[in-house]
Amino acid sequence: MTAVAKAKPKNLEDTELQARTFVGDAWRQFRRHRLAMIAIGVLAVIIIGVAIGPLFWTLDPEYIDIVAAYQLSSPEHPWGTDSLGRDTLARALQGGRVSLMIGISAMLVSITIGTVVGLMAGYFRRLDNPLMRLTDIFIALPQLPLLLVLMMLFREPLKAAFGVEGGVFLLMVSVIGGLQWMPTARLVRGEVLTVKSREFITAADALGSQDGRILRWHILPNVMSPVIVAATFSIASAIITESALSFLGLGFPPDFPTWGRLLFDGKDYLTITWTLVFWPGMLISMTVLCVNFIGDGLRDALDPRLRK
Repeated sequence: MTAVAKAKPKNLEDTELQARTFVGDAWRQFRRHRLAMIAIGVLAVIIIGVAIGPLFWTLDPEYIDIVAAYQLSSPEHPWGTDSLGRDTLARALQGGRVSLMIGISAMLVSITIGTVVGLMAGYFRRLDNPLMRLTDIFIALPQLPLLLVLMMLFREPLKAAFGVEGGVFLLMVSVIGGLQWMPTARLVRGEVLTVKSREFITAADALGSQDGRILRWHILPNVMSPVIVAATFSIASAIITESALSFLGLGFPPDFPTWGRLLFDGKDYLTITWTLVFWPGMLISMTVLCVNFIGDGLRDALDPRLRK
């Protein structure tokens, strides 16, 4: 009886260990990061508000009411109005969709380019030096002046080809994503160099697996954890870059507001109504802060050295 009683907890413990998965362990570790959990809640509120808020707040963001201009706050306009009497809350909800879409799209572009370059450089020795030197060249380029030059050169041709909104959107996503892939490439290369020296890669190579199959089925799944973490920080960086370009007047036109464009439009009226700058600035800051906290939580959760 004593031996049976002692064996039971061991069997239960073995069963629990067998039932554990990588995703489950990562989620348990992630939940311990309180700031990351709070950030998920705040970011969810912002995304839901931006996505479905216009269905409930039905004021036209482009409706001009000169009589209601420069209001700080009122029952009709809780976030105030601009110099033309347009509702700031409605314009912030509309602009948030564009800002978030640019952040996510630019992240996909930069992560895709960085992952491909890192995989090629880390796995193929003959490509390592050329690709890494190319990465170093892009890192050495002054980012903001190059962004401004590219926006000025290609803005009008893309507008003529895809329309004002479509052309500017494609240009901003391409330029921002095309100039932010370098940290991901160096990170992925380092992970590939570590993974490809392990026994299961040597075994796959000895069995005659092609390089493409090894990269796709053996190496890429093992480097996705740092890529996911890098993706969260890339979203935050893309949102800040888009806001900076819009603030400099190189983003969308005034009748197509983004959070950065709202800051640009409101800076001249800061002494009259501070709400024009406060609300879009707060949305940008909260979104970037939440994404960074989530990235910190994912980094801790996906690091095997921190999981028990």
